Amino acid sequence: MALLNIRALTNKTFFINDIISEKKIDFIALSETWLSSDGAAVLIESAPPDYSFTRADRQGKRGGGLANIYSSRLKCKNISFGKFKSFEYLAIVIQGDSHVLVLSVYRPPKFNASFFEEFSDLMSILITNYDALLIVGDFNFHVDNQCDQKVKEFMNLLDSFDLRQLVNQPTHKAGHTLDLVITKGLKVDIKQVIDTGLSDHFLLLFNIEIMIENTHEKHIVKKRFFDSSATLKLTNILTNQSVYSANYNSEENVNSKVERFNTKVRAAVDIVAPEKTVKKSSSIVIPWKTQRVSDLKRTCRRAERKWRKTKLTIDYEILKVKITEYNNTVRLERRCYFSKIINNNASNPRVLFSTIDHLLNPGNSKECLLSTSSKTCEAIAVFFNQKINDIRNNIVYLPNTKDPPKPQYSIINKLESFTRIDLPDLHKIISQMKPSTCALDPIPTNFFKEVSGVLIDNVLDIVNSSLDTGVFPDCLKTAVVKPLLKKNNLDPSSLENYRPISNLPFLSKILEKAVIMQLNEHLNKHAILDKFQSGFRTNHSTETALVKVVNDLRVNADRGHLSVLILLDLSAAFDTIDHNILKNRLSQWVGLSGSVLNWFESYLAGRKFFVSCGNYNSKTHDILYGVPQGSILGPLLFSIYMLPLGQIISGHNVSYHSYADDTQLYLSIAPDDPKSLDSLTQCLTCISEWMNSNFLKLNKEKTEILVIGNNGYNEAIRNKLDALGLKVKSEVKSLGVTVDCNLNFKS
Repeated sequence: MALLNIRALTNKTFFINDIISEKKIDFIALSETWLSSDGAAVLIESAPPDYSFTRADRQGKRGGGLANIYSSRLKCKNISFGKFKSFEYLAIVIQGDSHVLVLSVYRPPKFNASFFEEFSDLMSILITNYDALLIVGDFNFHVDNQCDQKVKEFMNLLDSFDLRQLVNQPTHKAGHTLDLVITKGLKVDIKQVIDTGLSDHFLLLFNIEIMIENTHEKHIVKKRFFDSSATLKLTNILTNQSVYSANYNSEENVNSKVERFNTKVRAAVDIVAPEKTVKKSSSIVIPWKTQRVSDLKRTCRRAERKWRKTKLTIDYEILKVKITEYNNTVRLERRCYFSKIINNNASNPRVLFSTIDHLLNPGNSKECLLSTSSKTCEAIAVFFNQKINDIRNNIVYLPNTKDPPKPQYSIINKLESFTRIDLPDLHKIISQMKPSTCALDPIPTNFFKEVSGVLIDNVLDIVNSSLDTGVFPDCLKTAVVKPLLKKNNLDPSSLENYRPISNLPFLSKILEKAVIMQLNEHLNKHAILDKFQSGFRTNHSTETALVKVVNDLRVNADRGHLSVLILLDLSAAFDTIDHNILKNRLSQWVGLSGSVLNWFESYLAGRKFFVSCGNYNSKTHDILYGVPQGSILGPLLFSIYMLPLGQIISGHNVSYHSYADDTQLYLSIAPDDPKSLDSLTQCLTCISEWMNSNFLKLNKEKTEILVIGNNGYNEAIRNKLDALGLKVKSEVKSLGVTVDCNLNFKS
């Protein structure tokens, strides 16, 4: 661990980054960061990869401020004990076998008479609630001067709480000890006090003994190594032994074909690249550390050595110039690196989002941070399953609620059988698939694509057998679920803060892709999909949905009308869908029949999942509801399930637009027609009843309402909505963009 009063972090970010990496510091407490609104960007530069940070900036004044930068392998949680006038603090709990509270403190040089009382109050709280304390920071007491009355009072205060101060050498260029390490219930060893030249304070390095989760197992992984000859070797093996005879016609054989394919391919891969247990490398390549950066770093080191040798002011000034030059250069190289990625992927939203997320949240891993074991995995699996059961059980099912009239196209235009695909179709499907690999795949997806030529006939036979017989292979219905934190700042010890991320076998996705191509052709030909559904459709996005809604709201405003915007919130909508109702939609609303309808019934039935964390798995659990998560067909099936909703809303003369399960209702209200709000309330009642009858949970507490415009009736409309139990907000978040009542935006 480390402690440093940095005295302005902004122009020293990459030097701090290097110090953390080179000295392998797990946790560094920085004081006098002097950060403001741009603090996050500065700390992002300061934190090495796989490190997180937290900060407490001084409010309303310049200077001050605290920050902690720590390895993501530490389970840390921020905590607050209120505000104090005489000092700044930042508290964080390191979670392990026993919890350690780390309190970073900065007391300004100007003495505040209330300090001892306030600090004593805080210590009383900490001593009562925590057995292990580590208090670090710049207290601006010269504790080396035992004759100073304030120092005596401070040391007596520490003694009264049985706290030990461990630093006994100068931590400042003036020769005084200001930066302190204070402990209780911990074994701490001060290792070094180093003048880095970054500040007039010195860097303190120290070790503490704390039992945290053993991360050794997390770094032990099973891996296959494919060398340059692997493709040729595997091709020869698979060519010399037929994977299976393709003369199968019965329904059972669709399953046996897949099982035999997986077995034979896995056996061949085991010969070419046997699975080995290895330790994951902890070294991380920093792509913007160019030769120019390395040269400047060496120049800084030479300047530092010269200054240490001469101790001349001129050499110290030269060192500061070199540090600034180095920091600016690294910042420029880093900016160029990410700018190139962004420019090269201007039309790839997924890469752009991933890059921006990496820039804004470096080192904030959302992977499961619970102690991993088979027992933990099982607890997570049971929790995920029970959550869906609880949502469905709390829905007031209304069996007599009817869907609106079915469209006539569902009766006239039937899709009774799939068309077999040919080799060019399959080659195109495979080439367009993302190279994500599932733990259940017999061969890594990237390598599968390299040797697809020798496997393509077998895959084609499996796909066409499934399409012909209307059977989806059972062994492709199991999903591997990994729990990820919903947000980085959530408590990782609470199961409710995780969301399940499903991964399905690659062969399953190939088969789904062959089906969705034909299903989409049928849907588009007969205009079956809701035209106001933008989710998961070609040439549609969150941007097009927002443009449509905002344009309509602006048109209403130009006409002098008020608009009421309602954002409906559904709880786990994709997971609570009823399979029997979905089959009815496919039959009656989409017009599927014969082997096509049988295929979808087979596709939905018998689904299973297990939770995987590190090297541990849960038992396999049944999936009784919902569309398959992580699948290609799932989002489209959800849109089909929701088809009646659009007709219900339109039937009340209310406008709407949807993106997947996010539905926005909006109504234009003329000044002379305030009663038109009644149609909106009636619409909401019908929506609620329909959702209950379709096992969809409308979360009224999270449903948001915004009244847009101001024509004198604004307050009356708000009051009427409030009287109906509909809480109006001053701003709402629509598809990631915050909108206020004047249609101002912020992301």
